Amino acid sequence: MNLITQMAQAKAGILTTAMRRVAEQEQLDAEQIRLAVAAGTIVIPANVNHCNLQPIGIGRILKTKINANIGNSAVASCPQQELEKLEYAVKFGADTVMDLSTGGDIGKIRRAIIAHSPIPVGTVPLYEMLARCNSVDNLSEELILQIIEEQAEQGVDYMTIHAGLLKNQIPLAKKRLLRIVSRGGSILAAWMQKSERENPFYTAFDQICEICRRYDVTLSLGDGMRPGCLADASDEAQFAELEVLGELVNRCRNAGVQAMVEGPGHIPFDQIAANMSRERECCKDAPFYVLGPVVTDCAPGYDHITSAIGATMAAYSGAAMLCYVTPKEHLGLPNARDVRDGVIAYKIAAHAADVALGKPGARDRDDAISQARANFDWDRQFELALDPAKAREFRAAALAERDLPPDHGKGDENFCTMCGPNFCSIRISKNL
Repeated sequence: MNLITQMAQAKAGILTTAMRRVAEQEQLDAEQIRLAVAAGTIVIPANVNHCNLQPIGIGRILKTKINANIGNSAVASCPQQELEKLEYAVKFGADTVMDLSTGGDIGKIRRAIIAHSPIPVGTVPLYEMLARCNSVDNLSEELILQIIEEQAEQGVDYMTIHAGLLKNQIPLAKKRLLRIVSRGGSILAAWMQKSERENPFYTAFDQICEICRRYDVTLSLGDGMRPGCLADASDEAQFAELEVLGELVNRCRNAGVQAMVEGPGHIPFDQIAANMSRERECCKDAPFYVLGPVVTDCAPGYDHITSAIGATMAAYSGAAMLCYVTPKEHLGLPNARDVRDGVIAYKIAAHAADVALGKPGARDRDDAISQARANFDWDRQFELALDPAKAREFRAAALAERDLPPDHGKGDENFCTMCGPNFCSIRISKNL
């Protein structure tokens, strides 16, 4: 076996620069990181051709990471708009981005994103495959391998492939309220049903692993059967696919290819912990990368909130990375402002779980901002905020609007306009 992948090097006892960097970021011992990468419980998505990458680690024992989806649709956006979304994602703290473009010059958009992104970039190769062949009828193993190779050569760090959705699972989806909501899953189910053949990502899986090994592309094993509403959560179709994903994790590890597993979806709050536990058992603690989960279906326009609630519980229960949801979920293509709102919501969710789990250094920022509040050090509070610009904006508006009694000068800032100078508890109790 060649020693290109982080996993292969870890198994050979080599402590790479990327592993050392992850250890520093996480305040953990570098040898602990190496052993976990060798075992497959931590992945470091780091394509050898992504030149400006700053590696990060994804795994249950590490701080919870978040992903921001960007990319155009067949009817909206352009490369410049996608770069603006990338800028917002990086600025506000996304750990990875996924380019989910489905229209126009997808290769051009992806090259621009990789060239400008210091964080790992993921894709769903099936989207470009379908854009090229125009019809699902023309999908083939040859096209799959060709496009995966092209994207790997460009520098894509991780790829979602829906190899766990098999032909014998399709009847299970017919029992659902929303059938199959995954774009990749629905496309493949239609292809399998029409062609009466097995999932080509599954039958070509060994060749896919060989390509990924040459470039150190991490495979993100997609959940084509993820539930798209609470009514379909934790059903037979979802768990039938999960069992196959566990098999594919083992095949990746045997091939020296890094792998993580994608998860639900829409899940009632009380089922989240059990879903995280079941994935850990089925997939031998491969990093779990979850979408939300969305915990209620009745709040369109606020799904960055409905999903962040579930995301906190998922991370607390063992999820390693959270795929953000924006306010536009189920409604339209997100713009840069939606990306900002989604990233911040998920930074809060991930951070809250890390604090509760006592991960090294997780609470340092909270303690520092509390000290700044005690000192009425507004500038320091803004520096430590997850969204400094919004905090400054709100404070400036409050100062402009305040109506102070005559005995208080406008320069006195040792209170906020919620309590005012005479009811500020911190001000009152400072001399206790």
